[in-house]
Amino acid sequence: MSIMEQYRAKLCSPAQAVAAVKSNDWVWMSGNAAAPFVLMEALSQRAGELENVTLSHVLLMGDDPLSKPGMEKAFHHNSLFVGSADRASVNDGRSAYVPVHLHEIPGAIRGKAVRVDVAMIQCSRPDDHGFMSLGVEVMAQKAAVEMARTVIIQVNDQMPRIHGDAFIHVSRATHIVETSQPLLELRGKPASEVERKIGELIAERIPDGATLQLGIGGIPDAVLSMLRGKKDLGIHTEMISDGLISAMEAGIITGNRKTLHPGKVISTFVLGTKALYDFVDDNPLFELHPVDHTNDPFIIAQNDNMVAINSALEVDLTGQVCSDSIGPYIYSGFGGQLDFVRGAAASKGGKPFIALPATAKGGTMSRIVPILKPGSGVVTTRADVHEVVTEFGVASLWGKNLSQRARALIAIAHPDFRDELEKAAKERHLI
Repeated sequence: MSIMEQYRAKLCSPAQAVAAVKSNDWVWMSGNAAAPFVLMEALSQRAGELENVTLSHVLLMGDDPLSKPGMEKAFHHNSLFVGSADRASVNDGRSAYVPVHLHEIPGAIRGKAVRVDVAMIQCSRPDDHGFMSLGVEVMAQKAAVEMARTVIIQVNDQMPRIHGDAFIHVSRATHIVETSQPLLELRGKPASEVERKIGELIAERIPDGATLQLGIGGIPDAVLSMLRGKKDLGIHTEMISDGLISAMEAGIITGNRKTLHPGKVISTFVLGTKALYDFVDDNPLFELHPVDHTNDPFIIAQNDNMVAINSALEVDLTGQVCSDSIGPYIYSGFGGQLDFVRGAAASKGGKPFIALPATAKGGTMSRIVPILKPGSGVVTTRADVHEVVTEFGVASLWGKNLSQRARALIAIAHPDFRDELEKAAKERHLI
């Protein structure tokens, strides 16, 4: 049987494909812009006949029919990174949150800490050799396909074909559902003046030839916009966003001096606009790899002059970084923050930055705090933090004692809160 005959033999409707899911199954779903919404909607129609189906995934955005109130008897999310689609259900107890470093997720699947009975993922159309690209999210999909009893693939002719260790062969699929849907888009907002100042402070500390890890949002985009005049920068990151396009077109990012994967932009997922998805489609400059490669601190550290830029919700006066929760309210996840903090710290000439605006809620609340809110989770420990950046400056914490840390952090807090922070530090005998 030819490859295309194999492919056609596995074609079916969404309802026929998700009929393979049984009560008490664990289902792995691709996330981010690769979430298989057609299959998710079809699965939601079976709520009345299924019980206790666990859905594991990373970031889910958009309208998730499986986490709506009333679905909890049939479906239970096991979220390894909480997003807008499942945040409410996690915080009201209908879903669960798994604190985990991104680079550990494929190992957790292969080691059966995260069980996978059914893999439900989205791919590009197959090439002449029968290989379908995992498209805009590679993450842990290959591990899930290896471990699954049933592999259901939503083939989308609008999914970019992206290079790298990012392909699944038709022979691995149990059921294939053809679709033609625009991918979910995430549009960034223009950087604020505060974000631009933070970006400027970080950009001036990035040497020519450095390799960068950047996320999405105002601060990473501001850093990219401040890199004019820099030469031969590279990218090794977990996520590619739109801000990269202009930096590449300006010749700032070439990857020519990278000590690992020279000349290539390395990531594990892509999230942005259609312009970005078109830019990476069949573009040999880009390679997506499983997250146990991109986010392994030992691999990250093989990039000399590795610069990691990550954000935080708040930082206490000893340097503890909270970035996955607001008190006990789960907001996001561990993600790859500590993966890249540790990888950059171990890199020759590397620099890990934690960047955040000095205030929140319209300037009424300091994000440099005496102690973290009760219930807050520490994502990056105070022993791991090197540089903390706000619009008021850079606090170098690594190797510093608690008194030195407190003084450095108070100095980059908003002036309106410095007296209050100094008083709290004295009460704790930090200064």
